[in-house]
Amino acid sequence: MSRFAIELLAALSLTLGAVLASAPSVKASDVLVSSAVARASISSLAKSGVAYLTIVNQGAAADRLLSVSTLVAASAALHGTRMDGDIMRMEEAGIVELPPGGTIEMVPGGLHVMLMGLKAPLLEGEIIDLTLTFERAGDVLVRVPVGPSLAGGNDYAKGSSGG
Repeated sequence: MSRFAIELLAALSLTLGAVLASAPSVKASDVLVSSAVARASISSLAKSGVAYLTIVNQGAAADRLLSVSTLVAASAALHGTRMDGDIMRMEEAGIVELPPGGTIEMVPGGLHVMLMGLKAPLLEGEIIDLTLTFERAGDVLVRVPVGPSLAGGNDYAKGSSGG
């Protein structure tokens, strides 16, 4: 992993820590969603945004996260980030398995919710709604606080197309 990628991940972790600590939890069926936060747009021209959250399956049966939707963007999708040499690449994750007792932790540099075609910039302090659709738990509405942007970060933070 390049030094830039390590510094970027460290900065994201520090910036989002305070917001994550205060984010509300939502429970539906056996699924608990917590630590939800979106990152504020760095520019009024931003066309994409990102959200992170933690999902825990507290039940005895597996579930699957099928999709994410929102009214604040034209579309939302689950994306994963991986290193290809010194280059950070993002790709759609598709359906995400959630085994019994399992946890999905969406974090900077890993799995995240990508918001594409923002209808307006995400502003720090706002609350946006995401609907997570699970195979067993059904639709789960999550109210997501918008935390600080990563000002001065990379192209992903500037709204080009990343998380």
